[in-house]
Amino acid sequence: MFLLDHTVVTSPSDLTTASKCEFAFARQLDAKLGLIEIERAPRDPLEARAAELGDEHENRWLGHYRATRSVVEIERPRIDREALREAAKNTERAFRENAEVVFQATFFDEDTNMVGFADFIVRQEDGRYRVQDTKLARSVKVTALLQLAAYYEQLQRIGIEADTTVELILGTDEISEHDVRDILPVYRNRRARLLQIVGERTQATAAAEWGDPRYAVDGRCEFCEPEVEASRDLLLVAGMRPTQRAKLIAAGITTIDELATSEDAPQNLREQARLQLQANGPVPPFQMFAPEQIGHLPPPDPGDIFFDFEGDPLYREGHVWGLDYLWGLVDRDEVFHKWWAHDFEAERQALESFLAWVQERRQYYPGMHIYHYASYERTHLLTIAARHGVGEHIVDELLRDEVLVDLYPLVKRSVRVGGRSYSIKKLEPLYMGDELRDGEVANAAASIEQYDLAMKAEGEEQARLLETIADYNRYDCVSTLRLHEWLLAQASARGVQPGVKDEDLEERPPFEPSLLAEILLRTEGPQEALELASAAVDYHRRENKSFWWEHYARLEYPVEEWQDQRNIFLVTGGEVVSDWYTKTSVSYRTVKLTGEWSAGSSTEAREAFTLYEPPGPYRDRFIGSGLRLPVGALDVFASDDDPDVVYVTEKCPGGQPQWQRMPAAIVPGPPPRALSLEQAIAQVGSRLTEQPWPKSAIGDLLTRNPPRLKSARSDDITETIRALDDSYLAVQGPPGTGKTTLAANVITTLVRDHGWRVGVVAQSHKVVENVLRKLVEVGLDPAKVGKSKVDDDVPFTALPDDGHHNFAARNADGYVIGGTAWDLTNTKRIGRRQLDLLVIDEAGQFSLAATIAVSVAARNLMLLGDPQQLPQVSQGVHPAPVDQSALGFIADGHAVLPEEYGYFLSESWRMHSAVTAPVSELAYDGELRSNPSADARMLAGIAPGLHPVPVPHAGNSTQSVEEAARVVDLVTDHLGRDWNGSPLTEDDIIVVTPYNAQVECIRAALAGHPRVRVGTVDKFQGQEAAVSIVSMAASSADDVPRGLEFLLSRNRLNVAISRAQWAAYLLYSPGLLDTLPHLPEGVADLSRFMRLVGR
Repeated sequence: MFLLDHTVVTSPSDLTTASKCEFAFARQLDAKLGLIEIERAPRDPLEARAAELGDEHENRWLGHYRATRSVVEIERPRIDREALREAAKNTERAFRENAEVVFQATFFDEDTNMVGFADFIVRQEDGRYRVQDTKLARSVKVTALLQLAAYYEQLQRIGIEADTTVELILGTDEISEHDVRDILPVYRNRRARLLQIVGERTQATAAAEWGDPRYAVDGRCEFCEPEVEASRDLLLVAGMRPTQRAKLIAAGITTIDELATSEDAPQNLREQARLQLQANGPVPPFQMFAPEQIGHLPPPDPGDIFFDFEGDPLYREGHVWGLDYLWGLVDRDEVFHKWWAHDFEAERQALESFLAWVQERRQYYPGMHIYHYASYERTHLLTIAARHGVGEHIVDELLRDEVLVDLYPLVKRSVRVGGRSYSIKKLEPLYMGDELRDGEVANAAASIEQYDLAMKAEGEEQARLLETIADYNRYDCVSTLRLHEWLLAQASARGVQPGVKDEDLEERPPFEPSLLAEILLRTEGPQEALELASAAVDYHRRENKSFWWEHYARLEYPVEEWQDQRNIFLVTGGEVVSDWYTKTSVSYRTVKLTGEWSAGSSTEAREAFTLYEPPGPYRDRFIGSGLRLPVGALDVFASDDDPDVVYVTEKCPGGQPQWQRMPAAIVPGPPPRALSLEQAIAQVGSRLTEQPWPKSAIGDLLTRNPPRLKSARSDDITETIRALDDSYLAVQGPPGTGKTTLAANVITTLVRDHGWRVGVVAQSHKVVENVLRKLVEVGLDPAKVGKSKVDDDVPFTALPDDGHHNFAARNADGYVIGGTAWDLTNTKRIGRRQLDLLVIDEAGQFSLAATIAVSVAARNLMLLGDPQQLPQVSQGVHPAPVDQSALGFIADGHAVLPEEYGYFLSESWRMHSAVTAPVSELAYDGELRSNPSADARMLAGIAPGLHPVPVPHAGNSTQSVEEAARVVDLVTDHLGRDWNGSPLTEDDIIVVTPYNAQVECIRAALAGHPRVRVGTVDKFQGQEAAVSIVSMAASSADDVPRGLEFLLSRNRLNVAISRAQWAAYLLYSPGLLDTLPHLPEGVADLSRFMRLVGR
């Protein structure tokens, strides 16, 4: 940004500044305009180093293009109008002369007063030019995407044909491709906002003031910080979140002083504010509000150590970034031990040495613990072990045995400190006394800067710098020790002593990587397929491990750190419905709980845990004292009338006292046992180690080879399946394309006319049974269709739990057996390769690992589903993407299944073409259309299609009474209209919303229309209605729990809109559009949403 002849000229990089903090951008612009004088903070050394490395990265790629292509290099012009015009003219001339690569292309748009310098613009084989930008980052930043869109638009402006694919060359040298059409709407919205700010500031006579509602604030940048302090803003309060600040301001509370005296504010924030106002001097006041929590620390042990990492996030080897270059610790006598790691090989050695040292110490001091502050040490130990494939089971054992103790959550649970931050450096005045740090290296950024200097130095200077860093690290370790001692002393002064010993806790089994997983990685063959198979071998154990570490974190960490996770229900009240009764030594009771589900939660009945704040109602041998107590819960289900009313049956283990308390939360229950699936995956993995690569359906799938056929592919799907030669076929069926009917007709023909033995599997019994019902409906003999675990009224054959083999023997001339993955991998029910074909329904939600498992049951596979609808959900982190869906893996990011892998069902029989068109554009690259019969329907007086309905409101998070009222208006207006010769009824309308709270709000508003179906997207997949009303509920991005990525997910919007046969209404707050998402996927989703609503 600069002034040119008294005119403000902006650049794409200004979008980055404004997206971080509009107030900061306004203040900088005010300074350019002479409205205020500002003194900029010194440049952050880490930022300066990143800029230097960024220039090196750009120059490496310039060298690459100089060596391989003809490059026109545009000299960076002076900042004056004629020089900019000349550089822009030279740039355009290079394009007109078909330059292969243009470096530092200069664009000067005098109509909008924008100047930009593009890193690389590269001519493609078809003659179009593709925008490329180099970024040091290891992942895509959304602000970089906006710059790409800006340069693309400038190419269009000067009449140069531009490629709609744009690219970022990341610091890993990975080239990240993006469709500019998924960026442009957001870019244009942000650009318009930038120009609006420029227009306001150029008309202003005074500098922008703090608190001006026109400008969004970061709150912590160099421009905001002094204003926060001067205005006594609520952001002074430790732990204050922007959403909390907004709610308090709306309630008339604008300063820390007002908060401290308000009886209506949340107690924890009010007490924090009061304590901060008492601060007077270098040592902050503190309040031990729960000293009993400190008593849950392990007893001090002579072997205890206090540990700290120093890391450089900008270190790089090949495509991998981030090095933990110093591992330091002190013991209780403050003896300092350290391990340096100046490259990844040394980091691996440091890990091995550290773990060996700890293992040996644990032999001498079995009661020792490793204390640290905040989660960095825990997470990086896991990450480094996974990166190098070394010591994973030892790190897991340290976590499992609770050897690592994080003091941060304990501080948050027990102490309130009168300061703005709970970082350890801000706590040090409480306990470091005369040792308080004042050295050359005073924080992590300074340590990284010193380390960079050390690596460039030699000899004595390098040794001096490294010693300075080691002193800083030793101080951090001693600080952690002093904090631990201070906490114990404060607790002791209040009569609390550390309590539970490790031997009181029962051991849990460790996680150790399987030998087969390692063998697969060493096997010659298709590398990606072998990596997938290797990852699948330990898939369920990794999923379990991830679940349990998340579960134990919920027992330890503050509620605010996990309350937004999926399937969390925070309890606000409750009552006993059925009191305790005993059955075979275990007691049960049923309670009715009120509260609120986290965004995106499923309210389907399932097992769960109820959580009790310490002390729990009884002692669990697996759970340390002072942690929340998880209680096993059966039959957790939400009320049909109100999803935020939940009925829970709790169980009390034999020998434990019964209780009357209500729990604090409901959290996810344990994952189901998966032994049969693990055994099946191991069998597949063993076979894939054979040479040559074995012929199999799963082998073709993992290598992404097209289906292997005995004869030519047919237009008839049934004939193509009959031609499968131990292979697979994928079928993508978008909403309303009749994929279940198709599957039923295909299966019926195979069984009835060709004697095939067919299995049907899916994630849930309900989905499987839907296919089996359709089989009977299209004419297959019910005696040939069987499944266990069914209700009494099913139209097919109900099998005993292990009656599958007898059923198969009775139907030797062909049959269909349905079940879940547990059935298909259980040899007591289905033999290996017993089936000619296994149909995997909803394969867009069926993980690749589960597909590998069930593949043992059949010669051939049919993947039926749609990865563009609700996605597969996984918890674990896996070394290869076996957690993604099978169909999603084959589609490989394509919205439409590539033809070589199977069939895309391109006709919707449900949606009118005016509804199909926006759905097709949203999710299917325009390839989905309507069957003519779908346009033959008629709803009198209502135009078919998608109707965006903006509903202005503010401050709403998961429910909006304004949108609920608009829903009522729409329902009232549509009821009774002629719908294909009959009046439209309540049964013909469906209302979909992302949040359970909005479900409740709309149901209450629709009290006079009880048959109108209202629910979340998850409830309605597979259903349809004449009219679908979609209520987004949230007012703005700042109000959205779990972020816009969930709310604007194209998969979820696709499902919601596509329920409609004739008309869909999309109710939304215009404030949702005025944001910049944090992730590239979010930018694409917001762009598509903006296109849906006509922006």
